[in-house]
Amino acid sequence: MRGVHKRFGATQALKQVSFHVGPGEVHTLIGENGAGKSTLMKILSGVHAPDGGEILLEGQPFRPENPEHARRAGIAMIYQELNLAPDLSVMENITLGREPSRWGWRQIRHQASQARDALECLDHGDLPLDQPVGELSIAQQQIVEIARALLGHPRVLIMDEPTSSLTRVDVENLFAVINRLRATGVSVVYISHFLEECQQISDRYTVLRDGESVGSGDMKGADLQHIIRMMVGREMKDIYPSRQTTLGEPIFEIENLSGQDKPLSASWKIHRGEIYGIAGLVGAGRTETLRACFGLDPIKGGELRIGTRVSTQATPRKRLAQGMGLLSENRKEEGLLLNRDLADNLTLTHFKPFTKAGFISRGKQLDSAQHWIEKLHVKARGATQHVGELSGGNQQKIAIARLLHHQADILLLDEPTRGIDIGSKSQIYQLVAELAQQGKAIVFVSSYLPELLGVCDTIGVMSRGQIRACRPASQWTETELIEVAVGQDQAHDGAKASPQAPDPGNTL
Repeated sequence: MRGVHKRFGATQALKQVSFHVGPGEVHTLIGENGAGKSTLMKILSGVHAPDGGEILLEGQPFRPENPEHARRAGIAMIYQELNLAPDLSVMENITLGREPSRWGWRQIRHQASQARDALECLDHGDLPLDQPVGELSIAQQQIVEIARALLGHPRVLIMDEPTSSLTRVDVENLFAVINRLRATGVSVVYISHFLEECQQISDRYTVLRDGESVGSGDMKGADLQHIIRMMVGREMKDIYPSRQTTLGEPIFEIENLSGQDKPLSASWKIHRGEIYGIAGLVGAGRTETLRACFGLDPIKGGELRIGTRVSTQATPRKRLAQGMGLLSENRKEEGLLLNRDLADNLTLTHFKPFTKAGFISRGKQLDSAQHWIEKLHVKARGATQHVGELSGGNQQKIAIARLLHHQADILLLDEPTRGIDIGSKSQIYQLVAELAQQGKAIVFVSSYLPELLGVCDTIGVMSRGQIRACRPASQWTETELIEVAVGQDQAHDGAKASPQAPDPGNTL
């Protein structure tokens, strides 16, 4: 791609961007949210037409007319925001648009075989082919999205944040697939905010900042701090904030909590000022536990206490009134109203500060929204812009800002930094630390183990619907977290720790 530029109205998304990828090369695109990475790849995959510049595919001029044209040419893209048909089955989604047929009739067995082969490439051959995709977790849906891209045997495979909802084990499986593709000459364009992953899998990198390419080079031996400086245009030192926290009284406790499917048995006691992390594999029950606690899914057994009061059964409305807030891992379908503006999305759970006699003061609402937009450094034209027009990372910031505006005392954060660049992650970590220092209790679910170890006071590991072990974060290693998550911890005495939080008053 040479000298590519693209404008959306008054916004210059790309300015003379150039980069090239060789056959069998994994090339990482790095940059903050809004830097232009996804826009550049959407031009390559036929979603957007460039305003200028040229594309060469195997040395020949190439201008994709639409995504289908690009796909026929051998260019496949896995989007950060999943593009699946929720009411269709796993098999139907994987083969959508490429269903094998003969004389106008679908060959179901052949179709199922193709889907199964694609899933087995990702070590997920046990995923039910007839299950509607809408019933799967976000991480499982991401596996289906990747399998669909692999089905077409692409020459150029674009992966936009492919591991944002995957556990460490699934990431390793995906890297094995990428290495197999690289060995067959497939070129991979890899977009990720996880620089350690980029260093592990990539051959070369290109950094974008504010719609321009500002640097590139070989990934082997690259200085990550130098790459970060190119990304953000400034020095980044401490990503994870250092803090000393004195735990207060217990504020949120569950005991042997069980749901309709998962969790099977979950127990914790979380204190004011505590950040409680939850690790685990896809399907372990982390998201289901948070949904049950917030009243979105039914609780079948066990007990839930907020403060000193038992409140096992409740609706989300009641949980909000009790000072609990949930950040969904699925911001696109559950976390945001994409066709409404930033102000409405930020304030929709808490209109009281600017309501009088049943009427909302639009001016006060916009002022409140603008405060959080500036505090979280959201890249947007203003509070009246539709949230669906923002990049994925900036959408995530708006979803988090709504919880801060609501002033919840108990925050359930499900993959809060999914799709967020390293500069924004550091801001979120600092915000979480500040909230804990204010006495709020935070449940922090993440598939990124360094994040859990760097942010949390306590980490519990879920496996097969149960919290198997819980310790102070300082007593865990990444290896031990994975061993407990996959059930290989029986030989380790330390992994048999009782799932209890530290005693109140302990300074971490």
